[in-house]
Amino acid sequence: MSAHNSPDPKTAVLWDTHYHGHDVISTRSFGYFLYLLSDGMLFATLFAAYGVLSYSHSYFNGPTPADFVHPWYTFTQTVALFLSVLAYGMGMSAVKKGNKTGLMNGLVAAFVLGAIFLGLDIHDMMDLAAHGITVQTSGGTSAFIVLTQVHAAHIFFGLIWILVMMTQIMGKGFTIETVGRLLSLRMFWHLQAIIWVFVYVFVYLWGYMS
Repeated sequence: MSAHNSPDPKTAVLWDTHYHGHDVISTRSFGYFLYLLSDGMLFATLFAAYGVLSYSHSYFNGPTPADFVHPWYTFTQTVALFLSVLAYGMGMSAVKKGNKTGLMNGLVAAFVLGAIFLGLDIHDMMDLAAHGITVQTSGGTSAFIVLTQVHAAHIFFGLIWILVMMTQIMGKGFTIETVGRLLSLRMFWHLQAIIWVFVYVFVYLWGYMS
């Protein structure tokens, strides 16, 4: 570069000193995404523990998942959760149009379907307890119950979050705060469906066939 085209180091602006603001929703969504990665690490640890304790010697000649898992029952849970995620996504599409009614309908449907999933899970655990299958039965059943119920706990808190968002949307409408929280909840709800795929395949189906 020739000397006459070089910038004057005394007057050159090396960085911008003015504040132009940030996209609040994108920043918070990225931060929440990082949190979800840590949540994924929690489930990865639980899956690893289940993998270690999923062999016959970990059940001490007691009942194994092949004895108490019902794939078609759990498939009903899978359908309910996936439809809940679909309903939430359809509700979020109404946000782009400023359609509060469409969003509320999606949230209500997502809540009902998620509650069905959770109700089926509670019924399943009560049935196991009635047959004497608890976390104290063996290491294998302990890993099975803890993994599935940690996921159920996430669904429970997600349902509470949906109720909170329904209240805020009715009271505040579409604001930066409410839309940002809806996006975070969408990531959370989708993650639960993704994790459930692994639970259903590697815990229920694999346990049943083993």
